[in-house]
Amino acid sequence: MANRFARFQHLSVKRVLSRTTRSVAGQVLIFQVALVVLLVACGVVALILQSERDTNAEARRRSTAVAQTFAHSPGVLAALRAPDPSKILQPLTEAGRRAADVDFIVVMNTEGIRYTHPLPDRIGKRFVGEIGPSLAGKVFVESVDGPLGREVQATVPIENADAEVVGLVSAGMKVKNVQSQLTRQLPIILGAGAGALALSTGVTALVGRRLRRQTHSLAPDEMTLMYEHHDTVLHSVREGVLIVAADGRLMLANDEARRLLGLPPDAEGRLVSELPGLDPETRALLTSGREATDEVHLAGERLLAVNQRPTEHRGGTKGTVVTLRDSTELQAVTGRAEVARERLRLLYDAGLHIGTTLDVLRTADELARVPIPRFADFVTVDLADAVLHGDEPTSTATDMRRAAVSGIRDDHPLSEQGRLFDYVASTPQARGYGTGHSQLVSDLPTATSWRLQDPERARAIIDYGIHSLITAPIRARGVVLGMASFWRGQRHEPFNEEDLSLAEELVARAAISIDNARRYTREHALAVTLQQSLLPQAMPEQNALDLAYRYLPAQSGVGGDWFDVIPMPGSRVALAVGDVVGHGLHAAATMGRLRTAVHNFSALDLPPDELLSHLDDLVGSIDQNETSETAAGVVGATCLYGIYDPVTRRYVVARAGHLVPALVHPDGTVTFPDVPAGPPLGLGGMPFRTAELCLAEGTQLVLYTDGLIEDRRRDLDAGLELLRDALTGHPGRPPEETCQHVLDSLLPGHPKDDVALLVARTRELPPDQVADWDVPADPAAVSGMRDAVSQRLEAWGLSECGFTMELILSELITNAIRYGAGPIHVRLIRDRTLICEVADGSSTSPHLRYAATTDEGGRGLFLVSQMAERWGTRYTPHGKVIWAEQSLPEITQRPAPSPADADTPQDDGADEG
Repeated sequence: MANRFARFQHLSVKRVLSRTTRSVAGQVLIFQVALVVLLVACGVVALILQSERDTNAEARRRSTAVAQTFAHSPGVLAALRAPDPSKILQPLTEAGRRAADVDFIVVMNTEGIRYTHPLPDRIGKRFVGEIGPSLAGKVFVESVDGPLGREVQATVPIENADAEVVGLVSAGMKVKNVQSQLTRQLPIILGAGAGALALSTGVTALVGRRLRRQTHSLAPDEMTLMYEHHDTVLHSVREGVLIVAADGRLMLANDEARRLLGLPPDAEGRLVSELPGLDPETRALLTSGREATDEVHLAGERLLAVNQRPTEHRGGTKGTVVTLRDSTELQAVTGRAEVARERLRLLYDAGLHIGTTLDVLRTADELARVPIPRFADFVTVDLADAVLHGDEPTSTATDMRRAAVSGIRDDHPLSEQGRLFDYVASTPQARGYGTGHSQLVSDLPTATSWRLQDPERARAIIDYGIHSLITAPIRARGVVLGMASFWRGQRHEPFNEEDLSLAEELVARAAISIDNARRYTREHALAVTLQQSLLPQAMPEQNALDLAYRYLPAQSGVGGDWFDVIPMPGSRVALAVGDVVGHGLHAAATMGRLRTAVHNFSALDLPPDELLSHLDDLVGSIDQNETSETAAGVVGATCLYGIYDPVTRRYVVARAGHLVPALVHPDGTVTFPDVPAGPPLGLGGMPFRTAELCLAEGTQLVLYTDGLIEDRRRDLDAGLELLRDALTGHPGRPPEETCQHVLDSLLPGHPKDDVALLVARTRELPPDQVADWDVPADPAAVSGMRDAVSQRLEAWGLSECGFTMELILSELITNAIRYGAGPIHVRLIRDRTLICEVADGSSTSPHLRYAATTDEGGRGLFLVSQMAERWGTRYTPHGKVIWAEQSLPEITQRPAPSPADADTPQDDGADEG
């Protein structure tokens, strides 16, 4: 009896389990159990990984902190210099290790030999780990298998007062076990999983009970009504329905399926493979059982869209259900719509991908690539040679240059890019260029006119398999710029009239972009020509500075950055650099106007602050007089102007909204002098101020525009620091090398803004080339000055210039004594020219006039102007200086040392200077 009960119980449980696994509720239960188990497992794994990651991170932080603290501790450097560092450092490291709760602190020399270690037998042996980065001054953290096991260690350099690495400190600890954290949180995760499992089991049981109750509540008449409705719908729809069993038998076919497939009355119950009249592909699909979506199959003259799905995934018997839809007319309409859609998509892509730049060749290449392979197999673009240079094209198809060629293969026989063509009048290209209309050659092998251009190449094109051609003129604003040729091979059908209209539309969209690129090329060439003519063509001859310069236009074209070097009287040199915001012709023209104005104002020998004031007034008047219809005004112009005197080594500079220059001193250090800032040009209202700097010989002046240091990826201060780093430490580097190094260090390949850079290394005029005297306000002193000047010129080997210079000095000193005010000072400079300067304390300006024959005076300055190469007046805070220049002989002797009395005027009553 007991055995029977046990067997009955076993069968009951087995039956229940079997029924449970087959039911929806049972399957949901199994899925929920599996999901809960998976979530619990994922939580445990995530907990383990998180604990390990946190432990490793804590080990790295603590090791780094301990190593850095010990490396900077007092007494460590002194201990490293001791005869036996281990004796001092071993107790310290052990005490620090216990206090910091790390496993080891190791001090070593720069070769990796340990001075300390928790295991004394490891002292004197090589450190296990990487020390290269720490020798370079960096903190390096790594995980190694060391003497204590798997360790995380941080190595830190020990630096002396000169920032030299004299030793290394490494601290580390073993990664702790994560079992404690896992043990604390694992019961929580398992408890939550058990609760979720219990809840899901209860919900599944409730849902299964309700489903069973609802299924058994259906009455027979309701089931019959449901079947009748199903049967009515099945046989009334205008779509064929088939049900095929797993063994390939046709179980059901509605009326529409019988009509579409031509099935016999006894088709149901027969094998599909034995049904007559089925297309082989359709029969193969119905017997395969695979899924199909809108597959098109033939059924006589009809095109059927067939969908097939398996039935067992919904709990039914194995098999497939098939739906059939007559799509004969729809297929024809869809084909035409698809063709139209493809053409619209091609035109849309052409609008997106043609004309992305203002480069003629790039735009032509984009036109050649877009239609391939959807519309043509090969595309060639020929442009008038004048178009490539920005000019207007000619009226005939001569001097046509291949601007682009593209295709599905590279071994095509079409002419290469860059070839120049003179098309024969009978060719489609020449006819299309002359008439402005597209040409269609649908059968190239039978056509003859196109072969006259190059018979051998035409034969190669036909042998290659190209059979059809469309040539469309690239026409924009009533002018034909070139021809686009579309070639088709074996992959496409020959071109037709519809293709001709599509080619015309495609080329018309590209023609505007090509014409815009041509116009931009012309304007860019004009702007470049204008700017090159306005910028300095060569550096002027002078002895005060060694010069080097660079100008880099922006990606968008030329702009308004400029610089200038202007020789001044008295061997001085003026340096100017400026910036006009914007690009293009207007910025270049404005730059030229400002540069011309600076030249004109510098000819008046004005101080830098006064020159910028005059320039500011000029810019303000330009902005007021020019309307928006004629020009955009001069907005955002800046300028820096300074004068260097090689005799005194003084550099006087002022700036109007411009960046301060950089000074590279002879010792290699770099400073940015405190030059008072002024507003940009044209704003007015604020006076400009100067800064006077005394520069040692060999100092490099670095003048630049904002395009050198400003960038959207960094601020101005960061750019100045990069410039400082590029200039620091190279005191003897020539200006030319300085220019190139600065550009390589600060600029990307193509700067987004103009860059002007000017580097000038100062020279000092040797003292033996300058002579000066103080002259008393007595006419009797003139003769003594003539003698002193004569002796100086003889010492310089310039005695042949003595008569002229004595006469010039006599007139200038006499005018200073008669019309000026004391003190009177004379200076003689031998440079590229012989320069004499007479300074006095009066600001009265001398005037050149032509004396009548009856006048007793008024001929002094006239004689000076006739005998000197140049002469002029400059004003100083203490009066004025009248100067005159005389050219030197082409071959001069090396000046001899000056006699002791060469600087002393020999005249009774004259003060000795």
